[in-house]
Amino acid sequence: MKTDPEIKNIAVKTLTIEAQAISKITEHIDDDFVKVVHEILRLKGRVIITGIGKSAIIAQKIVATMNSTGTPAIFMHAADAIHGDLGMLQADDLVIAISKSGNTPEIKVLAPLLKQSRNKLVALVGDTHSYLAKQADFILNTTVDKEACPLNLAPTTSTTAQLAMGDALAVCLLECRSFSDADFARYHPGGSLGKRLYLKVGDLAAHNEKPSVAVDTPVKQVILEITKNRLGAAAVLQNQQVVGIITDGDVRRMIESYDHIGQLTAGDIMGSKPIKLERDQLAVNALQLMRQNNITQLIVTENASYYGIVHLHDLLKEGII
Repeated sequence: MKTDPEIKNIAVKTLTIEAQAISKITEHIDDDFVKVVHEILRLKGRVIITGIGKSAIIAQKIVATMNSTGTPAIFMHAADAIHGDLGMLQADDLVIAISKSGNTPEIKVLAPLLKQSRNKLVALVGDTHSYLAKQADFILNTTVDKEACPLNLAPTTSTTAQLAMGDALAVCLLECRSFSDADFARYHPGGSLGKRLYLKVGDLAAHNEKPSVAVDTPVKQVILEITKNRLGAAAVLQNQQVVGIITDGDVRRMIESYDHIGQLTAGDIMGSKPIKLERDQLAVNALQLMRQNNITQLIVTENASYYGIVHLHDLLKEGII
C-alpha cells in the first residue's frame, strides 16, 4: 500500500506528464490544422468523428463540444461504421478519425471506404507515419512521448492530447464564427448556465405578487402589504411611477427611531432611491446589483412603470447563484 505522500506524488507526476504533453503538441499546430478549420467553416454537411476504444470516448466528447458551440457534429463508432453505420455518412460531410496508433484493424478497413466515398478525411493521430495518416487528407498530430501510466500502456497522456486538440479545433471554429453568448444560450437552454444567459428579471417578477402602496398610505397598511405578499418589500408609487421602496429593514429602523408610529406614512419611511431594472434585463444583472448594494430585492419596471419585485430567493430557486 502506498503512503499518503507517495499517492500525492503519483498524482502530481501524472498531471505533470500530461501537461507537458499538451504543451508539446502546440508545436504541431501547423498549416494542416488551419486547413481543417477552413474546411469545416465552409462545410455544407456535418463533422463525423470516429474512433475505437478510448479514442471513441474522446470522439464523443469532441462531438458534444462542437454541437454546443455551433458546429454540427455526429459520433460514428469505427467498429459500427464497418457494420452498417457508414450509411449515416452524407456526401457533404467531413470525417475526423481519432487513433493513437493509426493502425487498428477497424481503422484500416474504414479509411479506404471513406476515400472511396470522396469525403475529406482528417487523421487526429499519434503516429504521422501510420496507415491512417497516409490515407488522410489532413493530419492533426497528437504524438506523445509516453503515457502517464507507469506501464506505458493505459491510454492517458495520448487521450489527453486528443481531447486538447479537439478543444483547440472547436474553440477556433467558435471564434471564427463569432459565436456569441446569445448563441451559447440558444444551445444551452437548460441548467443554471443557460439561465444566466437568457433568463430575464421580468420572467421572475411575473410569478410574484406586486406589493405596492401610495406615498400617503399609513404605516400599518404598509406593514400589512409587505407581510401579505412575502417578498420583504413593497414599492411606493405615485401615478404608477416608482418613487420609493419600503423593506423589512426600513420597518425595523422605523420602530427603532420612533416611539409613536400611528401618524407615519409610507413617504416618511421609504427609501427614495430604489434599485430598479427594466424587465428585459438579465436576471444575472439583478444578482450583480444585489451584491453591489447589499440588498435582497429590487424593483422591476416596464417602460419606467412598476412591473414587480425580484427577490434573491427567486435567483436561488432558478440556480442563478
